[in-house]
Amino acid sequence: MSIHKTEGDAETAVVEVEQPPVRTGWRGKYDSALVQMVLVSFVCFCCPGMFNALSGLGGGGKQDATTADNGSVALYSTFAVFGFFGGTICNKLGPRLTLSIGSLGYSLYIGSLYSTVITQTKPRENFVIAAGAILGLCAGMLWTAEGSLMLGYATEKTKGRFTALFWMIFNLGAVIGAAIPLATNWNTGETAAASGSTYIAFLVITLVGACIPFLLTKPSNVVRSDGTRVTVERQSTWKSEFKGLFFVLKSDPWVIFLFPAFMSSNWFYSYQFNSMNGSGYFGIRGRTLNNFLYWLAQIFGSFAIGMFLDSNLTRRTRAYGGWFIAFALTSIIFGGNYAAQTSYTRASVLAEGWAPVTVGDSAYAGRAILYMLNGFYDAVFQTFCYWSIGCLSNDIRKLAMIVGFYKGLQSAGAAITFRLDSLKIPYMTILASSWGVLVAGLLIMAPVLYLRVQNHTVEDVVDAAGDVVPERETKDGEHYAADQKV
Repeated sequence: MSIHKTEGDAETAVVEVEQPPVRTGWRGKYDSALVQMVLVSFVCFCCPGMFNALSGLGGGGKQDATTADNGSVALYSTFAVFGFFGGTICNKLGPRLTLSIGSLGYSLYIGSLYSTVITQTKPRENFVIAAGAILGLCAGMLWTAEGSLMLGYATEKTKGRFTALFWMIFNLGAVIGAAIPLATNWNTGETAAASGSTYIAFLVITLVGACIPFLLTKPSNVVRSDGTRVTVERQSTWKSEFKGLFFVLKSDPWVIFLFPAFMSSNWFYSYQFNSMNGSGYFGIRGRTLNNFLYWLAQIFGSFAIGMFLDSNLTRRTRAYGGWFIAFALTSIIFGGNYAAQTSYTRASVLAEGWAPVTVGDSAYAGRAILYMLNGFYDAVFQTFCYWSIGCLSNDIRKLAMIVGFYKGLQSAGAAITFRLDSLKIPYMTILASSWGVLVAGLLIMAPVLYLRVQNHTVEDVVDAAGDVVPERETKDGEHYAADQKV
């Protein structure tokens, strides 16, 4: 059935996807939102999880971070562009195909880094840059599909838990991925780069992850925990999809005030991965162990903030509390980073005679704990950003577009700082910029939480008769209307 939905001066042709009958037995359980969300999480376990484990070593596991920095700049630059349109692509191709194509980019990028281990030549470095650019396109597709499914499959009462569970499974992949170089590089000496077997293991796991999306059921088959069905609308043409992208901003302009927080959410990765862990301050044993602890701490961070965001407090109270927690952690942890950074510079760790800190040194324990806290912080900040996006809508199509904005701006921030690192900007400068954009992002975000986040969601809904019902309320923990129950 075709529905013409008019927004302003533009008319958008929408195709309503017919709801199939509810399946029973094991297929009914398989169609549950929780099972489907876990499968999506394991796609990220295998692909972005392995990528993060490799990135967390600093310099993509190499002693000199320049090649990996240039690859990251290409990656995040294209990610920034295509992230904005990732929701549009997802709505057109469907989440299963979008996730699978997106996953293959991770295999290509890890393979390009492995090629530099085999032959360290300029053409190989150019291959890394090209693979990074392709991964930017693929990552934009994968992350917008993941974000829209994760938030769209949850009820309003479970969005915090769904986000936390996803983040825990996703980062469990990074933990296991970090354990691989920890085991394979422990005896290679304190100044060695990651071994070739590390890259091969990551490559195999990412290829497995690219196959998992084909195990997903169609979103129209998914049943949430409260018994409601996932409402799926798809634009009929690419033109109408791109119109819908701008209609999201027109209909919900408050989203723009989240953009600085979005941009800041990966800004600090260059500092954490390269300046703190991959700078030469630590030997390879310390780097691999730090990497393992960093992603392990993310599991605890996402669990802690997820439980708070789904507590019995009102949603507005949870929004204020989540913001305060994020702001306090920003001040405390980046204050600790500043104190640690005063003890070394980019020039000092490159100077002749510098001895990398080893695992047995007295200075190691405190720095490792600080690095763990940075991982904890990353999980808290990003889980809160996802939860805040989920407060704006329950519609899977709109969520795909907002998550696309999130990932696009997030990647733009990362591209800037990885470029700064490749230009050998002082570590303290990169730290100051990271701290500053995080604080600014949270402050600009605050009015959105006060004015836009309510104890219920208000949005346009297409009812069973195919009519557009404006500003229909969905109370905290409920989805749309009773006629959507199964």
